Amino acid sequence: MHESIIKIQSELKVPKNQRNTFGNYNYRSCEDIVEAVKPLCEKYNCVLTLSDEMVEVGGRVYVKSEARLSQNKDSIVVCGWAREAEVQKGMSESQITGSASSYARKYALNGLFAIDDTKDADATNTHDKDKSITPANNNFEI
Repeated sequence: MHESIIKIQSELKVPKNQRNTFGNYNYRSCEDIVEAVKPLCEKYNCVLTLSDEMVEVGGRVYVKSEARLSQNKDSIVVCGWAREAEVQKGMSESQITGSASSYARKYALNGLFAIDDTKDADATNTHDKDKSITPANNNFEI
């Protein structure tokens, strides 16, 4: 099982082909990850299952999603969590739950398949791009 997950993690490519025009960024969805991993699961004779459980914590409802990769009798399980919004404008209660489920499943899959959805901290670091700091005016005392 461990050899198969290592191979799947190294071969899996899931580009960020979805576009959020409001936030002006690209992303990958849970569905994108599942579709990309299906051929690799077949190749390495593995089965991927996703399941959700509703959990109340401090009066709030969370979706706990489980991504399970199984091969014969061995399994690797990773969980992802997402809190349901109390109100989401324009969404029914079932849509709110579905949205939380998709989010939690996506992050369970990210953990299982070692997909990093964040930018490196240096990608958003602007300290070296500050034009007000130049060799002529960076007088520091130590």
